[in-house]
Amino acid sequence: MSEIKKTYELAKEAYAAIGINTDEVLEAIDIVPVSLHCWQGDDVAGFENADGKLTGGIQATGNYPGKATNPDELRCDLDKALSLIPGTSKVNFHANYLVTGGKAIDRDAIEPEHFSYWADWALQKGIGLDFNPTYFSHEKSADGFTLSSSDSSIREFWIEHGRRSRKVGEYFGKKTGKTCLTNIWIPDGAKEIPVDTLAPRQRLLDSLDRILAEKIDPKYNIDAVESKLFGIGSEAYVTGSHEFYMGYCATRKGVIPTLDVGHFHPAETVSSKISALLCFVDSLLIHVSRPVRWDSDHVVMLSDELRQIMHEIVRTGSVNKVHIATDYFDASINRIAAYVIGARNTRKALLAAYLEPVAKLKAMELEGDKTSVLALTQEYLTMPIGAVWDYYCEQKGYAPSYKWFAEVKAYEKDVLSKR
Repeated sequence: MSEIKKTYELAKEAYAAIGINTDEVLEAIDIVPVSLHCWQGDDVAGFENADGKLTGGIQATGNYPGKATNPDELRCDLDKALSLIPGTSKVNFHANYLVTGGKAIDRDAIEPEHFSYWADWALQKGIGLDFNPTYFSHEKSADGFTLSSSDSSIREFWIEHGRRSRKVGEYFGKKTGKTCLTNIWIPDGAKEIPVDTLAPRQRLLDSLDRILAEKIDPKYNIDAVESKLFGIGSEAYVTGSHEFYMGYCATRKGVIPTLDVGHFHPAETVSSKISALLCFVDSLLIHVSRPVRWDSDHVVMLSDELRQIMHEIVRTGSVNKVHIATDYFDASINRIAAYVIGARNTRKALLAAYLEPVAKLKAMELEGDKTSVLALTQEYLTMPIGAVWDYYCEQKGYAPSYKWFAEVKAYEKDVLSKR
């Protein structure tokens, strides 16, 4: 018996004492999809224009060597990252990652065929895909407004982009056999408070209604809309605020809200919003990120808030209602390591939530035994989750503990350093 197996058996006994069957937990967490964002691999650059500049409040800081510069390199990097991340995975693409063989295709002319490269790859790997229209880094988003622009020609351009993006999402769902989530985020906002804060939101409302007018089978595509508190160049006013999208999703059947961990005031927590929103909408999409000072999208750590988000998902019985995706981009460290650290932490947090004796705690709480709830939740924090995680990785054929890092360093030497 291996040391990992021996340690797991001891951990299994410890969790059994509080009513948790770890074997069943490992089966459960393995099938929960986590969608990995493609843009960590190339610093959000995409493949439209090699000299394109990031705009719309998007920044990727750092110049660590070895970033992907073409579709084949990004695919290779994603393959490597996925080989080190246990559990069911999807990959999330932005519209600016189209592959056209060098032909220039503007955003209002994208077709599913421009993403067949990724669909064929996903089908080969047996994974699902998610999608995002790209409303930034384009000449028609230069003034900071897209779907809420006062210029009708600008709005029409971006509305058409949104419509076509949904068709790409539908194509992904049909091609892979796994539902695609197509998430709309726009950078629209102003550096100073506008005199008229209502008109842009009315224009956004109309634009969204027109984009989403065509019904698409939710078996293939689910539509989501993502709010933001502020951004660079939109510090004072953001058209698509949390309140706007909360109202939109509550009144538009089939459209779900996206909660990005970095898109709220520092005193707010996404974990506190989950159960509240689930009273009014059928499901949610959560972008797991880590803000530092502002929405800087740092690599996800195994933080208290990340764990609390997963606890809320499990405690509310909403694993099948809350879609989980990663969203960060750090160009200052090895990008494969960034992928692996963030994605493994996300699933570790999910594991921690499943290992909590939720039924026992709820019963105590219902009886008014708050003392026992506090005592058990605190003792649970130091239980041997690491032993369960290492066993899970080993059983599924993934490097346990810190051993995955040796593979990343070897890949850096053999592949990344030669770019």
